[in-house]
Amino acid sequence: PNIAGACTSLVALARSAHPESAMNFKITSLVALLAFADAAPVKEDVAQVSEDNEVAEHRGRSLFPILIKCAFHGCSATGPRARSAARSPSGKEIVMSASEANIVKGPVKALEMLALNDDLNTVVMSNDMCTRRNAMARAAGLAAGLALSAVNAPGFAAETKMVKMGSDSGQLVFVPDEIKICKGDTVTWVNNKGGPHNVVFDEEAIPSGVSVESISMDGQLGDEGETFSKTFNTAGDYSYYCEPHRGAGMNAQLIVS
Repeated sequence: PNIAGACTSLVALARSAHPESAMNFKITSLVALLAFADAAPVKEDVAQVSEDNEVAEHRGRSLFPILIKCAFHGCSATGPRARSAARSPSGKEIVMSASEANIVKGPVKALEMLALNDDLNTVVMSNDMCTRRNAMARAAGLAAGLALSAVNAPGFAAETKMVKMGSDSGQLVFVPDEIKICKGDTVTWVNNKGGPHNVVFDEEAIPSGVSVESISMDGQLGDEGETFSKTFNTAGDYSYYCEPHRGAGMNAQLIVS
């Protein structure tokens, strides 16, 4: 089966579910895909995997056997060099001659699979929603065949959340009036009903070091469907309001973790 395509479809489906349900669905789906993937033959001098499928130990950490099987696949006669790469976070100690260029995929795959194992452990063990979400996104990317550098890029796991300016019935409110996001996420405000509207942050109720001018709107949104977007990279609590309708109670909260 096409593992990359399956991962992509599963992640897309999970995005539409409730956050907690989506997280459980992603974990189950990703582990299932790994479990049913065809593991390549492994030489005994490269990786040791117990026949009864018990969790094996590597560098003092518990690793899923399927990950150990895949980690060193393709290292051929250069098993020691691949193991050296796996012990190095950057792999810079690897020096190859031109004739050895064909073994590059071995050490790289080892690092990717170790990173995947770390991310899966984080998804299971962390109590922080943003940490779990980011680890899940990286794990899904690695399982789908993306490079380690790609999944570690800033903003790889970032999401965008929508806030309506004015309810569907025309009430002068933000919907929702409180949202929680992760650092690096973007909020898009949509002029829905009862405009004009804008987004102005309270300089007394934003994290220290954040400029109110840098995150507040210039001007107003007059036409329905117009949007204003802003990315938030500083954790903390933010309070904001619609200047034309502040007296009517059009206020809201943003929590960045």
